[in-house]
Amino acid sequence: MRPPLTKDLNAHEFRNYYWLKEELQSFCRENGMSASGAKLELTDRIAVFLQTGEIQQPLQKRKTLSIENIATNLSLDTVITENHRCSQAVRAFFKAEIPNFHFSTYIQNYFKENVGKTYRDVVNAWYEELERQKDPAYKKVIAPQFEYNQFIQDYFADPKNSGKTRDDAITAWKEIKQLPGSNKYIAKHEE
Repeated sequence: MRPPLTKDLNAHEFRNYYWLKEELQSFCRENGMSASGAKLELTDRIAVFLQTGEIQQPLQKRKTLSIENIATNLSLDTVITENHRCSQAVRAFFKAEIPNFHFSTYIQNYFKENVGKTYRDVVNAWYEELERQKDPAYKKVIAPQFEYNQFIQDYFADPKNSGKTRDDAITAWKEIKQLPGSNKYIAKHEE
């Protein structure tokens, strides 16, 4: 069974279990650490604390230009920079170009992995991804911090779970997250 999240837990054992972001934030607050940041950042911060006792500061946020300044300067020729942010102004720009646009994991990764390309390339990548999604074998990429979503998707992809309900999948998730090790769904093969 999953141990309680206390400062007596060792870092390896901590990383071996699934924790909700709220649990991580609560632990940070109780131990004088910043509770801000993404789930993966909080996990790393806590692991360092459990291993060394060191309190790490959150990653520095990048200075950003005002939304009005960004919005007026965006075009299809805008180059993706290393410090690119998926802001409301950027969302508004792409919604004007692509009516059903949203910041999918695929597009967010595209921004991160394609520094130097342009917003025109982003628009093309969006439509290429839409075409790939039409393939019945297409499987949506889920970001690593969304372990629950990935588990549920993999659970229903297993033919042995055909006819099972969402409640069945959630029960299976609750069981696996209490165990040490990976939270990935693994199909059980009958002997």
